[in-house]
Amino acid sequence: MTISTSPERSIAVPNALEDIYPTDESPRGTLGDDRKKTWEQVALFGFVAVPLLAVLAAVPVAWGGWLSWTDVVLALVFYLISGVGITVGFHRYFTHGSFKANRPLRIALAVAGSMAIEGPVVRWVADHRKHHAFSDRDGDPHSPWRYGEGLWPMTKGLFHAHVGWLFDVEQTDQRKFAPDLLADADIVRVSRAFIGITAFSLLAPAVLGGLITWSWQGALTAFFWAGLVRIAVLHHVTWSINSICHVYGKHPFLSRDRSGNVAWLAVLSFGESWHNLHHAEPTAARHGVLEGQIDPSARVIRWFEQLGWARDVRWPKPERLAAKRSDAVRA
Repeated sequence: MTISTSPERSIAVPNALEDIYPTDESPRGTLGDDRKKTWEQVALFGFVAVPLLAVLAAVPVAWGGWLSWTDVVLALVFYLISGVGITVGFHRYFTHGSFKANRPLRIALAVAGSMAIEGPVVRWVADHRKHHAFSDRDGDPHSPWRYGEGLWPMTKGLFHAHVGWLFDVEQTDQRKFAPDLLADADIVRVSRAFIGITAFSLLAPAVLGGLITWSWQGALTAFFWAGLVRIAVLHHVTWSINSICHVYGKHPFLSRDRSGNVAWLAVLSFGESWHNLHHAEPTAARHGVLEGQIDPSARVIRWFEQLGWARDVRWPKPERLAAKRSDAVRA
């Protein structure tokens, strides 16, 4: 059995899911169903709106003296852990198979990515594989081009690609787009533990802030900065790859969609905004391949490889990159 991870590549699944579980007893990678219930939509709205409100309040809160170096350090540490969990874990590893990981690393990446509070790993991967299968065409869960071109259609499209698509009632079929993850008992457990991991991601900074400063104020400010603000920034950086990077940016490589490179997002997104190469070569472990393109996620994968935790890394091959250069660059 194979599953498609992009228009150009499929991943072989060693044990077909239907050979392991009867159809009516198939496992679920999340606690929800194929259609969102009202409580899920309400909870989703809360997790989108509340962190965003925290960002809007960040300037007056900081101005009022409610920001310490403890808050800054905790926010950076949790941003790094959850951000790398998304980029290296959910995206390059689980979705595209850019490398193979040993069991402890695989579980750690699933947990770290879940701490970004962008959804359970199985659902996230299924959505992103569907995006690559239909990128910027009918069927793409979050294409900014779904309403057409022009000022108003593109405004609606950018909003849909950035955050609106999250509220679609219909969910991506996990059995179709992520059967390999559903057949992995470790990953299913992590995926179904999403609510608990969410609570940990929100409360751990507060606990650490309180213990470090030995004060309730330290706990509250750490919750605000390393909890809510950190989550909001990471959310909107991730969603910007869906929206901004499919409308703006440079196109040095040939791809089947409108994905572009947006340099100013590279550091915050850990190299994910070199999006044009990613869609031209989806399984590549490095996205920033041209001179001066910073790709922290690729560096982390290299460290994992050097430590022996990752193997069979799909580093970009010069001959394949040369073959995919656009006519404009060749000229």
